[in-house]
Amino acid sequence: MTDRPIKVLIAKPGLDGHDRGAKVLARGLRDEGFEVVYTGLRQTPEMVATAALQEDVDVVGLSILSGAHVTLVPRITSLLRDRGMADVLVTVGGIIPDEDVPVLEEAGVAAVFGPGTTIGAVATFLRDHAPDRAAE
Repeated sequence: MTDRPIKVLIAKPGLDGHDRGAKVLARGLRDEGFEVVYTGLRQTPEMVATAALQEDVDVVGLSILSGAHVTLVPRITSLLRDRGMADVLVTVGGIIPDEDVPVLEEAGVAAVFGPGTTIGAVATFLRDHAPDRAAE
C-alpha cells in the first residue's frame, strides 16, 4: 500500500475579496504533489469546517488579508475540533501582525506564513507537519 498525497484545503474566510495569493499557492502545492481543494471567496467558518470534513483533508490553509483573523481563525479551529478534526494541521497566510501570531497559535494554528513566503517553504512545512495517514 502506498501513502496518498497530503490533502490540503485552501480557504478564504470572511469578506476578503483578494484571492490571487490563495490561487497561486493552490497551484504551487498541486505542482509539488499535494492534492488541493480551493473553496473560493467569502467562506464562513462553518463552510470551511464543513468542507474540511467532507473532503477529509489533512491540512486547512486559511488565507486572510482582511484583518479579521483574530475573529475567524479561532472560530474555525473550534469548529474543526467539534467535528472530530483536532488532528488536522491548520495554517494561516496573509497580512498578520506579529502581535497576533500568539493568539492564533493558542487557537491551534501550527504556522503563520506572511508575504514573501515561498511555495517551497510552505510545502516543506506541510510535509514535515501534516498528519501521517496511509492510503485508505
